[in-house]
Amino acid sequence: MDGRSQKIISHTYDQKEGYKPTVGWFREMRACGLYPLYITMDGERSVMRAIAETWPKAKIQRCLYHIQREGMRWLRSYPKTPAGNALRFLLKTVCQIRTKRERELFIEAYKTWAVTYRDFVLALPRTQVAYKDLKRTMVLIKNALPDMFYYLDNPAVHKTTNALEGFYSRLKNDYRSHRGLSQDHKIRYLSWYCYFKNHA
Repeated sequence: MDGRSQKIISHTYDQKEGYKPTVGWFREMRACGLYPLYITMDGERSVMRAIAETWPKAKIQRCLYHIQREGMRWLRSYPKTPAGNALRFLLKTVCQIRTKRERELFIEAYKTWAVTYRDFVLALPRTQVAYKDLKRTMVLIKNALPDMFYYLDNPAVHKTTNALEGFYSRLKNDYRSHRGLSQDHKIRYLSWYCYFKNHA
C-alpha cells in the first residue's frame, strides 16, 4: 500500500507469509520500477530479509503498534515483577511519541530500565515464565530501537501499519461472507477487491 494515497500498489495470494514467496513478489515489483525509500512493517524476519536483498537502500520503519502489542502480550496484563510492570508502563507510551524530544525521553527511560533491572532479569531462573517474558520483550525493543523513529524525520513515513491492517481486516471479513470459494476464485476476488478499493 502506498503510504500517501493508501492505494494498493501490488498484491499477491499465498498460503503463508515467508521469505520465498515474498522475495519473488518483491523482485517483480522492483522489475516494474518500484524503489521505496521507506517501508513500514512489523518485525517478520523473513520479510525483512527479502526487503534487504531486494531494496538494500530502503529503510524499514518498524510498526510501533506491533512492538507495543507484542511486548505487552509477552508481559501479560498483570506482570508479577516490578521489572515487568515498569517495562509495560514504558511500552504504553510508544505510540504516543510525536517529537524528537519524546523519542529521546523514551530511549533514556528504556536505558534506565535496562540498567536498573538487567541483573535482576538475568538472575531469574531460565525456566521461569517471568524470565522468558522479560527477556523476549528486552530483545524485541533492543532490536527494533534503531528503526522505530524514521517518521519523526519524514512526515510521509507512517509509524504504524494501521491503514493496511484495516484494509486487510475488511478483506478477511468479506472473504468469510463468500465461503466455499475455490482458490482460483479467491485469487480473482482479491484482485477485484484491490481494484475497486483503488477506484472507490
